[in-house]
Amino acid sequence: MKITVSTVVAAPLPEVWRAYTTPADILVWNTASPDWHTTAATVDLRPGGRFSSRMEAKDGSFGFDFEGEYTRIEPQALIEYAFGDRVGLVRFEPGADGVRVTVTFDAESTHSEDQQRGGWQAILDNFARHVSAPRASA
Repeated sequence: MKITVSTVVAAPLPEVWRAYTTPADILVWNTASPDWHTTAATVDLRPGGRFSSRMEAKDGSFGFDFEGEYTRIEPQALIEYAFGDRVGLVRFEPGADGVRVTVTFDAESTHSEDQQRGGWQAILDNFARHVSAPRASA
C-alpha cells in the first residue's frame, strides 16, 4: 500500500528544493511533533548516494535512523529513494500559490495507515512552515 501526503510551500522552487535537500535545514524541519528532533542529517543527492536523518525523542527515551539510497534525482522536480524494502517519491510542482510538495511512500506494517499518514504529513507541514517563515536579514 502506498500513502501520499502533500502541502503547498509559499516560496520559490529553488528555495524549496534547497531546504528539502540541505542537512542544516533538515535538522530544523524534520520532526513530527515538538517532543522529537533530528540530531544529525546527511545528504549525498545523486543516484546511488545515501541519506540519513537521526530522529530522537527529546527526553532520550527513543531514537532511530531514517536512511536509504537515492535512486532517481530530477533537480527541482523529483527525488526517488529506497529505504529498506520500501520506496519513497517526492515531487516538487510549482503553481500560482507556491510549490506543491507531494510525498508518496510504501506503508509499513508496524503502525496504522492513519498514524503513518499523520506523522509524515506533520513533518511535511513543518517543512512548509520552515521554508515560508520570514528570514532575518543579515
